[in-house]
Amino acid sequence: MREAAFVKQNKDKWLTFENVLSNNILISPDELSSLYIEITDHLSYAKTFYPNSNTEAYLNGLASSAHQKIYKTKKESKNRLITFFTHEFPLMFRQHHRELLVAFLVFILFVVIGAFSAANEGDFVRSFLGDGYVNMTMENIEKGDPMGVYKEQGEFNMFLGITLNNIKVALMAFAYGIMLGIGSLFIMMQNGIMLGSFQYLFYEQGLLWQSARTIWIHGTIEISVIIIAGCSGLVLGNGMLFPGTYTRLESFIKGVKNGLKILVSTIPFFIIAGFLEGFVTRHTEMPDWLAISIIISSLALIIFYYIIYPIKLSKKEKLKQE
Repeated sequence: MREAAFVKQNKDKWLTFENVLSNNILISPDELSSLYIEITDHLSYAKTFYPNSNTEAYLNGLASSAHQKIYKTKKESKNRLITFFTHEFPLMFRQHHRELLVAFLVFILFVVIGAFSAANEGDFVRSFLGDGYVNMTMENIEKGDPMGVYKEQGEFNMFLGITLNNIKVALMAFAYGIMLGIGSLFIMMQNGIMLGSFQYLFYEQGLLWQSARTIWIHGTIEISVIIIAGCSGLVLGNGMLFPGTYTRLESFIKGVKNGLKILVSTIPFFIIAGFLEGFVTRHTEMPDWLAISIIISSLALIIFYYIIYPIKLSKKEKLKQE
């Protein structure tokens, strides 16, 4: 639908809502909330199909002015968290697939650089991963248990420690976005080089397959959501660099909010990754078919939720407006 047709179809509803707000017309909280939900749906649609337009700016202002009035009079819905993960976030994230692609490509680039550097510089792996970790890994290989590092701690302690550490990395990837997105790309660089050099270490020992089928049981989700956290930092940085029709402050606030939403979306996945690393990865004796099934299922979950579902949902919203 063209923007002009979209405006013509809905402007009477918008003006009615604006009149209710500006003149303090008394209507029930539930009725006001229903109107607000419809306006925010229109705003999400405009953000997706008419980004940085006057229509988006108008609806954004209308939704913002309504928010405080509504939540002074209406209790938060018990389904708010479910709605966030099933509707609000995926529809918003559709706008940021470009930042996701950039974070992914930068990460992959530095994975390749890490592996190449490890192959050509004898001490690179030790200088990056540390002597202690490399020595421990080599000892485990000599013992015939190259993945023994995943068995050194108890299940729960490992689950908790890994989950908290991954969330910390994600917070850094988002917060470093304040450096115009460059800081987030730096986090992608660090983690990419670490992964590339780590995998090359096992390749050099003839253990690439054994390491990959073990590490990626949890790493598929863990690495994916670290990239998504990097995307959240780029969204923050872009809010500062490219204000569009907003003032720079408004654009910055919008970038912070959207970046935080992306960050929040990763928390359940980090918990899943921590659970897999703490309770499942340690079982290195599991058959290949089971490890591969977990890896493929994990990858399918990430691709569906962060790529396919947002695209399908935005198309569905577009059809509703037509």
